[in-house]
Amino acid sequence: MTEAGLEKLKEELHELKFVKRPIVSEKIATAREHGDLKENAEYHAAREELSFLETKIMRLQDSIARARTIDENEIGTEEVSILNSVKVKDLKRNKEYTYTLVASEEADVKQNKISISSPVGKGLIGKKVGDVAEIEVPAGLLRYEILSIENI
Repeated sequence: MTEAGLEKLKEELHELKFVKRPIVSEKIATAREHGDLKENAEYHAAREELSFLETKIMRLQDSIARARTIDENEIGTEEVSILNSVKVKDLKRNKEYTYTLVASEEADVKQNKISISSPVGKGLIGKKVGDVAEIEVPAGLLRYEILSIENI
């Protein structure tokens, strides 16, 4: 992943641990003061929220611990790889799209950042300009011609 992507994960982890966790813990304490915990919906909702938060914290810690940053200057443009921006032509619809291939933690469909572990990402990896990638997706078969490969 990129250094910026790793930094974003670290910021999110810090936010969860030191801002959101204390807020949820306070909700639990307040709900506990309302008496009988067996029938206290507010208490159970806060405990569930804390459980969800703790799971997310553990996942982020694991992702950060396993993350490997890639120097963007070492990425080539001879064939499609992670941290490349790839312009493709959909041969069925005759439309052009540009995708940026990133680690799954950095994927953002709204910004056309797709994971290298997604079907389209996997189908584009290793292709060269002029190649046609045939990619099986749930909606059917995509046929993309690689028009250009650039570093991000």
